[in-house]
Amino acid sequence: MVLTKVINMSASFEFSLLGVKDVKAKMNKVSQTVNDTGTRTALRKAAGIVKKAAQQNALAVDDPKTGRRIRDNVTLQFASKLYRQKGVIMYRVGVATNRGRIPTPNTDQGAKGNTPHWHLVELGTERAAAQPFMRPALANNVNQVTDKFINEFNKELDKALS
Repeated sequence: MVLTKVINMSASFEFSLLGVKDVKAKMNKVSQTVNDTGTRTALRKAAGIVKKAAQQNALAVDDPKTGRRIRDNVTLQFASKLYRQKGVIMYRVGVATNRGRIPTPNTDQGAKGNTPHWHLVELGTERAAAQPFMRPALANNVNQVTDKFINEFNKELDKALS
């Protein structure tokens, strides 16, 4: 399967998928469970690109004066509840922190410490400019992620059929 993308200057995107009939034929030959398992595996590997990019970007915005790093808390998580309820296969890339308000004082907990302030760095505040690290992680890697997913999914289908 080949994915081509045409970018129009009006910020709209057009995709054309070539070889979809071949992939659909392969998918019809295997069970839904095998399709879901292959999709999960391929999507996890593709989302790993975004996670690594987010970690690299976070390293650039982390405060070297503190022991904790946002980079250490960037995670990749399967949306199991959404899968159970609707059958949708999705992975989230985000920053894992403790829930609730940012504690006062927000003491340094060292390596792998809680980073409840990550969204303030990402989105900015009225006093601090935004330093996005999550949004560019996907925006700058869309083609790589798409290609990785297509290649890995094709491999998973071939493996299931052999």
